[in-house]
Amino acid sequence: RLKTFNRLQVILQHLKMSKQTDSAAEVLLEKKGSAGIITLNRPKALNALNLAMIRQIHPQITMWEQDPETFLIIIKGTGGKAFCAGGDIRAITEARKVGDKLPEDFFREEYTLINAIGTCKKPYVALIDGITMGGGVGLSIHGYFRVATEKTVFSMPETAIGLFPDVGGGYFLPRLSGKIGYYLALTGCRLRGRDVLKAGIATHFVESEKLPALEKDLIALKSPSKENIADLLNSYHMKCTVDQEKEFGLDEHMEKINSLFSGNTMEEIVKKLKQDGSPFALKQLETINKMSPTSLKLAVRQLREGASMNLQDVLIMEYRLSQACMRGHDFYEGVRAVLIDRDQSPRWKPATLAEVTDEFVDNCFKPLGSNDLKL
Repeated sequence: RLKTFNRLQVILQHLKMSKQTDSAAEVLLEKKGSAGIITLNRPKALNALNLAMIRQIHPQITMWEQDPETFLIIIKGTGGKAFCAGGDIRAITEARKVGDKLPEDFFREEYTLINAIGTCKKPYVALIDGITMGGGVGLSIHGYFRVATEKTVFSMPETAIGLFPDVGGGYFLPRLSGKIGYYLALTGCRLRGRDVLKAGIATHFVESEKLPALEKDLIALKSPSKENIADLLNSYHMKCTVDQEKEFGLDEHMEKINSLFSGNTMEEIVKKLKQDGSPFALKQLETINKMSPTSLKLAVRQLREGASMNLQDVLIMEYRLSQACMRGHDFYEGVRAVLIDRDQSPRWKPATLAEVTDEFVDNCFKPLGSNDLKL
Protein backbone atom coordinates (compact mmCIF):
# COMPACT_ATOMS: atom_id res chain seq x y z
CA ARG A 1 0.00 0.00 0.00
CA LEU A 2 2.72 2.46 1.07
CA LYS A 3 4.72 1.86 -2.12
CA THR A 4 1.70 2.64 -4.28
CA PHE A 5 1.06 5.78 -2.27
CA ASN A 6 4.67 6.88 -2.64
CA ARG A 7 4.59 6.23 -6.36
CA LEU A 8 1.40 8.26 -6.63
CA GLN A 9 3.03 11.09 -4.73
CA VAL A 10 6.02 11.02 -7.08
CA ILE A 11 3.74 11.03 -10.17
CA LEU A 12 1.72 13.95 -8.80
CA GLN A 13 4.95 15.73 -8.01
CA HIS A 14 6.20 15.27 -11.59
CA LEU A 15 2.90 16.62 -12.95
CA LYS A 16 3.20 19.62 -10.66
CA MET A 17 6.80 20.12 -11.76
CA SER A 18 6.04 20.04 -15.45
CA LYS A 19 3.67 22.95 -14.80
CA GLN A 20 6.45 24.80 -13.01
CA THR A 21 8.90 24.67 -15.87
CA ASP A 22 7.24 27.60 -17.63
CA SER A 23 9.84 30.31 -18.05
CA ALA A 24 7.91 32.84 -15.95
CA ALA A 25 8.41 30.77 -12.79
CA GLU A 26 11.08 32.09 -10.41
CA VAL A 27 12.30 28.55 -9.76
CA LEU A 28 12.19 25.69 -12.24
CA LEU A 29 11.99 22.21 -10.74
CA GLU A 30 12.54 19.27 -13.05
CA LYS A 31 13.36 15.58 -12.84
CA LYS A 32 15.71 14.41 -15.59
CA GLY A 33 17.28 10.98 -15.62
CA SER A 34 18.74 10.28 -12.17
CA ALA A 35 18.73 13.94 -11.18
CA GLY A 36 16.39 16.44 -9.61
CA ILE A 37 17.25 19.86 -11.05
CA ILE A 38 16.62 23.21 -9.36
CA THR A 39 17.06 26.25 -11.61
CA LEU A 40 16.96 29.71 -10.03
CA ASN A 41 15.15 31.75 -12.66
CA ARG A 42 15.23 35.47 -11.84
CA PRO A 43 18.04 36.52 -14.20
CA LYS A 44 17.13 40.23 -14.07
CA ALA A 45 17.46 40.15 -10.26
CA LEU A 46 20.67 38.08 -10.55
CA ASN A 47 18.62 35.12 -9.23
CA ALA A 48 18.25 36.73 -5.80
CA LEU A 49 16.45 34.38 -3.45
CA ASN A 50 13.01 35.38 -2.17
CA LEU A 51 10.59 33.70 0.22
CA ALA A 52 8.38 32.27 -2.56
CA MET A 53 11.44 30.52 -4.05
CA ILE A 54 12.50 29.14 -0.66
CA ARG A 55 8.97 27.74 -0.21
CA GLN A 56 9.22 25.87 -3.51
CA ILE A 57 12.77 24.58 -3.15
CA HIS A 58 12.58 23.21 0.40
CA PRO A 59 9.69 20.72 0.02
CA GLN A 60 11.12 19.64 -3.34
CA ILE A 61 14.49 18.74 -1.81
CA THR A 62 12.69 16.77 0.91
CA MET A 63 10.66 14.97 -1.77
CA TRP A 64 13.70 14.07 -3.87
CA GLU A 65 15.58 12.93 -0.80
CA GLN A 66 12.84 10.34 -0.20
CA ASP A 67 12.37 9.37 -3.85
CA PRO A 68 14.23 6.11 -4.68
CA GLU A 69 14.43 7.18 -8.35
CA THR A 70 16.35 10.40 -7.58
CA PHE A 71 20.07 9.88 -7.04
CA LEU A 72 21.39 13.42 -6.99
CA ILE A 73 20.22 17.04 -6.87
CA ILE A 74 21.66 19.75 -9.11
CA ILE A 75 21.15 23.46 -8.47
CA LYS A 76 22.05 26.21 -10.96
CA GLY A 77 21.07 29.73 -12.04
CA THR A 78 19.88 31.17 -15.36
CA GLY A 79 21.03 34.21 -17.29
CA GLY A 80 24.79 33.62 -17.45
CA LYS A 81 25.68 36.37 -14.94
CA ALA A 82 24.88 34.91 -11.55
CA PHE A 83 24.26 31.68 -9.72
CA CYS A 84 22.52 33.69 -6.98
CA ALA A 85 23.56 37.16 -5.85
CA GLY A 86 22.00 36.80 -2.39
CA GLY A 87 18.72 37.03 -0.53
CA ASP A 88 16.09 39.52 -1.63
CA ILE A 89 16.92 42.02 1.11
CA ARG A 90 15.09 44.88 -0.55
CA ALA A 91 11.83 43.01 -0.04
CA ILE A 92 12.69 42.55 3.65
CA THR A 93 13.36 46.27 4.04
CA GLU A 94 10.10 47.20 2.36
CA ALA A 95 8.16 44.69 4.45
CA ARG A 96 9.37 46.29 7.65
CA LYS A 97 7.89 49.67 6.65
CA VAL A 98 4.40 48.13 6.57
CA GLY A 99 4.92 45.99 9.69
CA ASP A 100 4.91 42.73 7.70
CA LYS A 101 6.31 39.51 9.24
CA LEU A 102 8.69 38.89 6.33
CA PRO A 103 11.86 39.77 8.31
CA GLU A 104 10.99 36.91 10.70
CA ASP A 105 9.72 34.42 8.14
CA PHE A 106 12.39 34.94 5.50
CA PHE A 107 15.36 34.18 7.76
CA ARG A 108 13.54 31.35 9.55
CA GLU A 109 12.65 29.59 6.31
CA GLU A 110 15.94 30.36 4.57
CA TYR A 111 17.95 28.86 7.44
CA THR A 112 15.63 25.83 7.59
CA LEU A 113 16.29 25.29 3.86
CA ILE A 114 20.05 25.62 4.42
CA ASN A 115 19.82 22.96 7.11
CA ALA A 116 17.96 20.68 4.66
CA ILE A 117 20.79 21.18 2.14
CA GLY A 118 23.47 20.60 4.77
CA THR A 119 21.87 17.35 5.97
CA CYS A 120 20.62 16.10 2.57
CA LYS A 121 21.33 12.39 2.13
CA LYS A 122 21.43 12.65 -1.66
CA PRO A 123 24.55 14.10 -3.31
CA TYR A 124 23.89 17.80 -3.94
CA VAL A 125 25.77 19.47 -6.78
CA ALA A 126 25.81 23.30 -6.94
CA LEU A 127 26.97 24.82 -10.23
CA ILE A 128 28.18 28.18 -8.96
CA ASP A 129 28.72 29.92 -12.29
CA GLY A 130 28.83 33.73 -11.97
CA ILE A 131 28.01 35.86 -8.93
CA THR A 132 27.57 33.78 -5.77
CA MET A 133 27.05 35.93 -2.69
CA GLY A 134 25.18 35.83 0.62
CA GLY A 135 22.06 33.70 0.15
CA GLY A 136 23.64 32.15 -2.96
CA VAL A 137 26.50 30.93 -0.79
CA GLY A 138 23.91 29.45 1.59
CA LEU A 139 22.31 27.51 -1.28
CA SER A 140 25.63 26.03 -2.39
CA ILE A 141 28.37 25.77 0.22
CA HIS A 142 26.57 23.35 2.54
CA GLY A 143 26.02 20.86 -0.30
CA TYR A 144 28.46 18.05 -1.01
CA PHE A 145 29.83 19.30 -4.35
CA ARG A 146 30.41 22.92 -5.44
CA VAL A 147 31.58 23.49 -9.01
CA ALA A 148 33.12 26.92 -9.69
CA THR A 149 34.03 28.36 -13.10
CA GLU A 150 36.20 31.20 -14.38
CA LYS A 151 33.10 33.41 -14.06
CA THR A 152 32.49 32.70 -10.38
CA VAL A 153 32.62 35.71 -8.05
CA PHE A 154 32.27 34.72 -4.39
CA SER A 155 31.70 37.17 -1.57
CA MET A 156 30.09 37.55 1.84
CA PRO A 157 29.46 41.33 1.76
CA GLU A 158 27.05 41.54 4.70
CA THR A 159 29.05 43.78 7.05
CA ALA A 160 28.67 46.54 4.42
CA ILE A 161 24.87 46.48 4.81
CA GLY A 162 24.59 46.23 8.58
CA LEU A 163 24.11 42.46 8.60
CA PHE A 164 26.63 39.68 9.39
CA PRO A 165 27.95 36.79 7.24
CA ASP A 166 24.92 34.58 7.83
CA VAL A 167 23.51 31.56 5.89
CA GLY A 168 25.74 29.29 7.98
CA GLY A 169 28.79 31.56 7.64
CA GLY A 170 29.49 30.94 11.31
CA TYR A 171 29.98 27.28 10.38
CA PHE A 172 31.97 27.31 7.13
CA LEU A 173 34.05 30.50 7.44
CA PRO A 174 36.06 29.58 10.58
CA ARG A 175 36.70 26.15 9.01
CA LEU A 176 38.56 27.58 6.00
CA SER A 177 42.35 27.41 6.22
CA GLY A 178 44.12 29.88 8.48
CA LYS A 179 42.18 33.09 9.00
CA ILE A 180 40.80 33.36 5.45
CA GLY A 181 37.26 33.03 6.81
CA TYR A 182 37.66 36.00 9.17
CA TYR A 183 39.24 38.05 6.40
CA LEU A 184 36.37 37.29 3.97
CA ALA A 185 33.73 37.89 6.65
CA LEU A 186 35.00 41.26 7.83
CA THR A 187 36.17 42.82 4.56
CA GLY A 188 33.65 41.33 2.10
CA CYS A 189 36.64 40.56 -0.16
CA ARG A 190 35.66 39.04 -3.51
CA LEU A 191 37.24 35.81 -4.70
CA ARG A 192 37.15 35.08 -8.42
CA GLY A 193 37.49 31.98 -10.57
CA ARG A 194 40.07 29.45 -9.41
CA ASP A 195 40.60 31.37 -6.18
CA VAL A 196 37.16 30.16 -5.08
CA LEU A 197 38.50 26.60 -5.36
CA LYS A 198 41.86 27.42 -3.77
CA ALA A 199 40.20 29.05 -0.75
CA GLY A 200 38.24 25.83 -0.13
CA ILE A 201 34.83 27.24 -1.10
CA ALA A 202 34.45 25.12 -4.26
CA THR A 203 35.27 21.42 -4.59
CA HIS A 204 35.78 21.47 -8.39
CA PHE A 205 36.64 23.88 -11.19
CA VAL A 206 35.23 23.55 -14.72
CA GLU A 207 35.02 25.93 -17.72
CA SER A 208 31.71 27.77 -17.77
CA GLU A 209 31.00 26.61 -21.32
CA LYS A 210 31.45 22.95 -20.29
CA LEU A 211 28.68 23.10 -17.66
CA PRO A 212 25.85 22.03 -20.03
CA ALA A 213 27.89 18.95 -21.05
CA LEU A 214 28.71 18.20 -17.41
CA GLU A 215 25.04 18.50 -16.46
CA LYS A 216 24.06 16.16 -19.32
CA ASP A 217 26.63 13.60 -18.16
CA LEU A 218 25.45 13.85 -14.55
CA ILE A 219 21.84 13.29 -15.64
CA ALA A 220 22.88 10.27 -17.74
CA LEU A 221 24.56 8.45 -14.82
CA LYS A 222 22.62 5.28 -14.01
CA SER A 223 21.77 4.97 -10.29
CA PRO A 224 25.03 6.72 -9.38
CA SER A 225 26.71 6.60 -5.98
CA LYS A 226 28.47 9.62 -4.48
CA GLU A 227 31.75 8.10 -5.75
CA ASN A 228 30.44 7.87 -9.34
CA ILE A 229 29.43 11.52 -9.20
CA ALA A 230 32.80 12.49 -7.72
CA ASP A 231 34.60 10.56 -10.49
CA LEU A 232 32.68 12.40 -13.20
CA LEU A 233 33.28 15.81 -11.60
CA ASN A 234 36.97 14.95 -11.15
CA SER A 235 37.33 14.03 -14.84
CA TYR A 236 35.96 17.42 -15.91
CA HIS A 237 38.05 19.18 -13.26
CA MET A 238 41.28 17.48 -14.41
CA LYS A 239 40.66 18.43 -18.05
CA CYS A 240 40.12 22.10 -17.24
CA THR A 241 43.21 24.16 -18.05
CA VAL A 242 41.76 27.67 -17.57
CA ASP A 243 44.01 29.69 -15.22
CA GLN A 244 45.76 26.50 -14.21
CA GLU A 245 49.13 28.18 -13.76
CA LYS A 246 47.72 31.10 -11.81
CA GLU A 247 48.86 31.54 -8.20
CA PHE A 248 46.20 31.81 -5.51
CA GLY A 249 45.38 35.55 -5.41
CA LEU A 250 45.72 35.69 -1.61
CA ASP A 251 48.96 33.67 -1.49
CA GLU A 252 51.28 36.65 -1.08
CA HIS A 253 49.08 38.00 1.74
CA MET A 254 48.34 34.77 3.60
CA GLU A 255 50.99 35.27 6.25
CA LYS A 256 49.60 38.73 7.02
CA ILE A 257 45.97 37.55 6.90
CA ASN A 258 46.74 34.77 9.38
CA SER A 259 48.50 37.05 11.84
CA LEU A 260 46.42 40.24 11.45
CA PHE A 261 43.02 38.57 11.55
CA SER A 262 43.82 36.36 14.52
CA GLY A 263 42.67 38.85 17.14
CA ASN A 264 39.97 37.66 19.55
CA THR A 265 38.03 40.91 19.26
CA MET A 266 37.40 43.41 16.49
CA GLU A 267 39.40 46.02 18.44
CA GLU A 268 42.40 43.67 18.55
CA ILE A 269 42.22 43.09 14.80
CA VAL A 270 42.05 46.85 14.12
CA LYS A 271 44.99 47.42 16.46
CA LYS A 272 47.07 44.78 14.64
CA LEU A 273 46.23 46.33 11.26
CA LYS A 274 47.27 49.79 12.49
CA GLN A 275 50.49 48.54 14.04
CA ASP A 276 51.43 46.56 10.94
CA GLY A 277 51.07 49.65 8.73
CA SER A 278 51.89 47.80 5.46
CA PRO A 279 49.99 48.84 2.30
CA PHE A 280 47.95 45.61 2.57
CA ALA A 281 47.06 46.23 6.23
CA LEU A 282 46.13 49.87 5.60
CA LYS A 283 43.94 48.87 2.67
CA GLN A 284 42.04 46.39 4.89
CA LEU A 285 41.71 49.05 7.56
CA GLU A 286 40.21 51.45 5.04
CA THR A 287 37.68 48.79 3.98
CA ILE A 288 36.78 47.84 7.55
CA ASN A 289 36.26 51.51 8.48
CA LYS A 290 33.36 51.65 5.99
CA MET A 291 31.57 48.67 7.55
CA SER A 292 28.92 48.71 10.27
CA PRO A 293 30.77 48.62 13.63
CA THR A 294 27.89 46.56 15.08
CA SER A 295 28.11 44.04 12.22
CA LEU A 296 31.88 43.71 12.63
CA LYS A 297 31.59 42.94 16.33
CA LEU A 298 28.77 40.45 15.79
CA ALA A 299 30.72 38.72 13.00
CA VAL A 300 33.91 38.20 15.02
CA ARG A 301 31.98 36.60 17.85
CA GLN A 302 29.75 34.61 15.47
CA LEU A 303 32.82 33.03 13.82
CA ARG A 304 34.61 32.42 17.10
CA GLU A 305 31.60 30.62 18.58
CA GLY A 306 30.64 28.89 15.32
CA ALA A 307 34.07 27.27 15.02
CA SER A 308 33.13 24.64 17.61
CA MET A 309 29.38 24.30 16.83
CA ASN A 310 27.56 22.02 14.44
CA LEU A 311 25.61 23.53 11.53
CA GLN A 312 22.25 23.36 13.33
CA ASP A 313 23.51 25.24 16.38
CA VAL A 314 25.16 27.82 14.14
CA LEU A 315 21.87 28.41 12.27
CA ILE A 316 19.98 28.78 15.56
CA MET A 317 22.58 31.32 16.73
CA GLU A 318 22.43 33.17 13.39
CA TYR A 319 18.65 33.34 13.51
CA ARG A 320 18.95 35.16 16.86
CA LEU A 321 21.47 37.56 15.30
CA SER A 322 19.28 38.11 12.23
CA GLN A 323 16.37 39.16 14.41
CA ALA A 324 18.62 41.47 16.44
CA CYS A 325 19.65 43.12 13.16
CA MET A 326 16.00 43.39 12.09
CA ARG A 327 15.23 45.23 15.36
CA GLY A 328 18.21 47.54 14.94
CA HIS A 329 19.16 50.52 12.80
CA ASP A 330 22.17 49.54 10.68
CA PHE A 331 20.59 46.93 8.41
CA TYR A 332 17.96 49.32 7.05
CA GLU A 333 20.51 52.12 6.79
CA GLY A 334 22.96 49.82 4.96
CA VAL A 335 20.33 48.66 2.47
CA ARG A 336 19.33 52.27 1.90
CA ALA A 337 22.91 53.41 1.25
CA VAL A 338 24.01 50.47 -0.89
CA LEU A 339 20.87 49.35 -2.71
CA ILE A 340 18.16 52.02 -2.60
CA ASP A 341 19.67 55.55 -2.67
CA ARG A 342 23.07 54.10 -3.64
CA ASP A 343 24.93 57.04 -2.12
CA GLN A 344 27.35 54.51 -0.53
CA SER A 345 27.42 56.69 2.61
CA PRO A 346 25.70 54.78 5.39
CA ARG A 347 25.38 56.59 8.72
CA TRP A 348 25.94 53.81 11.22
CA LYS A 349 24.56 53.96 14.77
CA PRO A 350 26.64 53.49 16.86
CA ALA A 351 29.26 55.03 14.59
CA THR A 352 32.37 53.53 16.25
CA LEU A 353 33.47 50.14 17.58
CA ALA A 354 34.01 51.66 21.04
CA GLU A 355 30.32 52.57 21.24
CA VAL A 356 29.14 49.02 20.51
CA THR A 357 29.07 47.67 24.06
CA ASP A 358 29.70 44.07 25.09
CA GLU A 359 26.31 44.14 26.76
CA PHE A 360 24.64 45.05 23.46
CA VAL A 361 26.50 42.23 21.65
CA ASP A 362 25.57 39.73 24.40
CA ASN A 363 21.91 40.67 23.99
CA CYS A 364 22.01 39.90 20.26
CA PHE A 365 23.07 36.31 21.04
CA LYS A 366 20.34 35.69 23.63
CA PRO A 367 17.73 32.96 23.00
CA LEU A 368 14.38 34.11 21.63
CA GLY A 369 12.25 31.74 23.71
CA SER A 370 9.37 30.35 21.67
CA ASN A 371 10.57 32.38 18.67
CA ASP A 372 13.89 30.54 18.46
CA LEU A 373 14.63 28.68 15.22
CA LYS A 374 13.64 25.02 15.55
CA LEU A 375 15.48 22.52 13.36
